[in-house]
Amino acid sequence: MIEDLQKYYGYLFEEALLKEIADVAIAKEVKANEVIIDIGSYITSIPLLLSGAIKILREDKEGDDLVLYYIEKGDTCAMTLSCCMGQTKSKIKAVAETDVKLLMIPKQKMSEWLSKYKNWQEFILHSYHSRLQEFIDAIDTIAFLNMDERLLKYLKDKALVNQNETISVTHQQIANDLHTSRVVISRLLKALEKQDKIELNRNQVKVLEL
Repeated sequence: MIEDLQKYYGYLFEEALLKEIADVAIAKEVKANEVIIDIGSYITSIPLLLSGAIKILREDKEGDDLVLYYIEKGDTCAMTLSCCMGQTKSKIKAVAETDVKLLMIPKQKMSEWLSKYKNWQEFILHSYHSRLQEFIDAIDTIAFLNMDERLLKYLKDKALVNQNETISVTHQQIANDLHTSRVVISRLLKALEKQDKIELNRNQVKVLEL
């Protein structure tokens, strides 16, 4: 475990903190599409990603999801930090976008390390700032972009976090993530293909503009 920590977090954390993380963290491996944190659950641990990507979603009253942002290796999720500090139920859902390896750190360590390690404090503050910016970007996307622009941005983001220009995804899955209908997505995908921005195959989309 200490080798993985040094590889992904060694440039951020001092040796003493890396050792403490290795002593208390629980290693987990999660398959793609598995739910890691569900809405309404109490969060008892903070995730640190070692590999893969996780998508963070918000759910409406009808139970439909909307993708807010992704977190990748070297990241943590500000929403879990907030829920841990406030001892409140989760208001987001975290789903593995790809196969994921992560470390779960007991929440009581978060506040302890904030006063003990300056680089942990900086990491947490940077995480809050990054996630806040992604929230603003998500709001801007919904408020100011047309659906075809939202769709293309979604496809590019998904390709980047999967590190593959070819995405394995159905039209229905895209519709679920963008909170719209499959018919609308199918029509817009065909339009984007005609514009030579994507290439469609069975249950796959190749992004031609990254």
